[in-house]
Amino acid sequence: MSTRTGRCAAFLTAALLTRGTTAALRGIATGGSDRWRRKNYAGRTVELYAGPAAALATALAAARVRPAAGLAVLAAGVCGAYDDVVGAEDPRRGFRAHLGALRHGEVTSGAVKLFGISAAGLVAGALLKERPLDRLLAGVVIAGAAHFVNLVDVRPGRAAGAVLALGAPGLVRTGPGGALAAVATGAAAAVLPDDLGERAMIGDTGAHALGAALGSAVVVCNRRAGLLAHAVAVVAAAVYGDRVSAWARAW
Repeated sequence: MSTRTGRCAAFLTAALLTRGTTAALRGIATGGSDRWRRKNYAGRTVELYAGPAAALATALAAARVRPAAGLAVLAAGVCGAYDDVVGAEDPRRGFRAHLGALRHGEVTSGAVKLFGISAAGLVAGALLKERPLDRLLAGVVIAGAAHFVNLVDVRPGRAAGAVLALGAPGLVRTGPGGALAAVATGAAAAVLPDDLGERAMIGDTGAHALGAALGSAVVVCNRRAGLLAHAVAVVAAAVYGDRVSAWARAW
């Protein structure tokens, strides 16, 4: 099998699994469908099936390439799902707000998500890289990418579009890195039409899972210099996003 064929297979596997799992979840949840609906930013009612479907499909497809990447994606999706369910009505946004609540003894869903995805990223980084510093940087990149994709998920199609744009350069890579980039972009392409059409919302579940897949692809494709550059980028994005959240709350 050629490397190009492998990347095409990974892309199609992730895309078809995402679409199929979305349809399956919709069929299973017919009786309690109200809990699978949410109001979006414009007040339109959208479905939530795409988020869990993307997370499950991406985790399975990524695990075929690198089991550690599948673990990171699954953990990120589970943490995102917890926040989608438990923190749906919590107006607090940003690390500072959730860490502030933690200092006062309140464990918010955002704090669970923050520490859970960070831990999963570090574990995956330790499995994907050999040297201690590379493992640390890999963990930062995976967790940071998961957070970044969720950070841009403020309007329909933004998160999936970001994964497609940022993952596209990885598609020219050979080996596992290119295959993981194909997995991330395949799942993103599958959810994009319904997301843009405001028929579905991927939520924290899908955004974090897609971001973790993207981060895993970056980790596998890069050595220390590349890991360091990407780690700085995702940390800078997190700091900026936290400040924007603080400004929004102040206004």
